[in-house]
Amino acid sequence: MNRFFRIIKKVVLYTLAILLLLSVTGYVYLYVLPKGPEITATRKINAGTDSFVIHAYKESERKSIRVWTYKPETWNDKDKIVFVMHGGGRNADDYLNAWIDLANENNLLIIAPEFENKFSKYTTNDYQEGNLFTFFGSKNPKTEWAYTVVENIFDHIKSVNNITNEQYDIFGHSAGGQFVHRMVMLMPESRIGTAIAANSGFYSLPNENLAFPYGIKNTATDLQKSYKKRMIVLLGELDNDPSLGTFRTTDLAMEQGAHRLERGTTFFNANKELVDKNNWEFNWTIDTVKNTGHNYKKMSESAIKWINTAPNNGNK
Repeated sequence: MNRFFRIIKKVVLYTLAILLLLSVTGYVYLYVLPKGPEITATRKINAGTDSFVIHAYKESERKSIRVWTYKPETWNDKDKIVFVMHGGGRNADDYLNAWIDLANENNLLIIAPEFENKFSKYTTNDYQEGNLFTFFGSKNPKTEWAYTVVENIFDHIKSVNNITNEQYDIFGHSAGGQFVHRMVMLMPESRIGTAIAANSGFYSLPNENLAFPYGIKNTATDLQKSYKKRMIVLLGELDNDPSLGTFRTTDLAMEQGAHRLERGTTFFNANKELVDKNNWEFNWTIDTVKNTGHNYKKMSESAIKWINTAPNNGNK
């Protein structure tokens, strides 16, 4: 019997040691070792399709990020700048291509950051959840939030290209829609002019008792400021098929609705109810696109009217 317990003890100890080793290795890989493409030489953005790589954080060189751009020949300082946030496929170049004709027709400088992650199928904290928390649940400094990276990119292009615009607009679809609505909620001091969150898979509800990312518990956000930002919750009328894309089916996600269209409506109504209760200013709108499902190209086309009806973000 004693021999049996000794064997069990060894098995338990070995298992714990392996789990500890895996946890340490994972943490070092995710949060200590440098990651990302090689930094490119600093230069101005070329007309047409272009890209550059910079350090994602201002206070650390641990992570780099590739940024895809498209600039029409006619674009000049103070013309509008639009950040385009990719979906869960992390395919920023595809999203950029979807906006080229729109950029030419509407004279827009398109900025499409690529939040590369080899394990994006298994981790969502680093992108659509803003990197507020590590994969292991500990808090990240605000300087390493994904939302801060967008602000850093804006500072970079302003500085390098002698751009004087004080604001930018931002569009995101699917996982990018999650990114955008959470950025508005959690970083209302950002320089976003108009935000368009399209076809998000699920949302952070304005519930301080519900853990993030389903609610805003422990995020210290100021919703009253967030509601002053101009945001459009853009939904596809036919985005009611949960089999399309990556669709979260946890209990808390399913409480928001059976599909993306329903969840977007739930999110908007929950915020509207809170605003009405407190008599706060509310600058959010919900818009449903007819005959459109989970399609980032068609949703991009439908976003243009909101970009064009926004104040010029170069002259704020």
